[in-house]
Amino acid sequence: MTRYRATLAYDGTAYAGFQRQAGDTLTIQGALETALRRVSGQAATVIGAGRTDAGVHASGQVVAFDVSWRHPPGDLLRALNATLPSDIALQAIAPAGEDFHPRFSARSRTYVYRLYNRRIRQPLWDRFTWRVEHRLDVGAMRQAAALLVGEHDFATFGQPPRGENTVRVVYASTLALDAQDAGLIQYEITANAFLKRMVRSIVGTLVEVGRGAMTFTEFEAAFRAANRSLAGPSAPPMGLTLVRVDY
Repeated sequence: MTRYRATLAYDGTAYAGFQRQAGDTLTIQGALETALRRVSGQAATVIGAGRTDAGVHASGQVVAFDVSWRHPPGDLLRALNATLPSDIALQAIAPAGEDFHPRFSARSRTYVYRLYNRRIRQPLWDRFTWRVEHRLDVGAMRQAAALLVGEHDFATFGQPPRGENTVRVVYASTLALDAQDAGLIQYEITANAFLKRMVRSIVGTLVEVGRGAMTFTEFEAAFRAANRSLAGPSAPPMGLTLVRVDY
């Protein structure tokens, strides 16, 4: 048996998240395990670096699995991509050490959330971005986003996947306008780990700041309070993409 490390991209629109679930529910993990079984004839468990929620996408998800494969890794990549659904594709694959674990070995993960600030809907953007009709003060949103950098208790923005620890280290938290279209806004955050729905909760609360429903002072007070009830509404899933995992 060889442990393989692979980079995975997917459009999460049709899936109930990354993690396998009971019954016939479509998940990214389930689809990849089905493809592995068909290609290798073996039942392999896929481990992911991030358990993305229903409707969330990835361009740089990292996964690992153990299979016995006598051919070059490139042949395994091509065979799996020929078997996987059209909205999931491996981008790279290579043998890894037996102790490699996509989640526990990771030093940081980077998510990007995209939204567009338009009163008129743009159908070509709706699948991967969130349309916000209210005019947004991007400068105020940037100021609030910068507060999140550092080691803090992020309980206002999510719940821990296990246990009770809600302290995380955020290395970067930035907001940028698209160079070609100022109506497109991209929020990028890098952290050592994330709470459940943390990024979507942050984005939803930043939008409250941007549209004037929450002041910078109120945002800071809510963040420092470590109180989940003080966050704004969570942003919808389609704008969120896991773009990178660093080791």
